[in-house]
Amino acid sequence: MASNNTFWLQLEKAEIGTRKTFDEVLDQLAFNDQGLITAIAQQADTGEVLMLAWMNRESLEITLKEGQACYWSRSRNQLWRKGESSGQVQWLKGLRVDCDGDALLLLVDQQGPACHTGRRSCFYFDLNGERLKVLNEPLVDPTSLYGKG
Repeated sequence: MASNNTFWLQLEKAEIGTRKTFDEVLDQLAFNDQGLITAIAQQADTGEVLMLAWMNRESLEITLKEGQACYWSRSRNQLWRKGESSGQVQWLKGLRVDCDGDALLLLVDQQGPACHTGRRSCFYFDLNGERLKVLNEPLVDPTSLYGKG
């Protein structure tokens, strides 16, 4: 379900304040052949990148309606409301679409760790030209969040 590049190209030249309806935008998002789009969660007040997940049309609609991040779990093949099993909820503060409609940026207020490892962010590895380095320890024991490590 590829997006219409003309839609996004026209918006590149649009005046500040130009508006499109929710349905117009939803119909132009570049969902992949599984009906999914990349979604990056970022802490709204600090800019910290927390995690990457996937959304389908339904999870995006739920997120915007309820104000709580809802993703599509590829491993469970079902909707996944962030924090439903761990209590580590993401409250939506804003949502951005990238320039060609193939990725979303959720600005959230993350409650507790975002990563299933118990870390604040899923991006806790530093990869340089020679080595991978672990940058931080879990804030909480993941077994306390999910009952398993």
